[in-house]
Amino acid sequence: RIQFRISSESKNLLERAARYSNKSTSEFVSVQSVTAAERIVEQHEKVALSRSDWNSFFKVLDNPPEPNKRLRAAFKRYLDLNG
Repeated sequence: RIQFRISSESKNLLERAARYSNKSTSEFVSVQSVTAAERIVEQHEKVALSRSDWNSFFKVLDNPPEPNKRLRAAFKRYLDLNG
């Protein structure tokens, strides 16, 4: 359950849009809010690579470099903390 305050103009607009969509106001606001949230989260969390970057990424996955001193130390710290 989410409750929030909006102006009467905004409420009227949402109610009109819900009627046009054949949905209850609550259903309309819920669907539209989740849709907007998914789009915003995707914009911030999705990684898009150029073809060149994509190829470089997979080359490293197929032929990873040997772990350096710092990576080995980080892994040791991880094991020490997480047993």
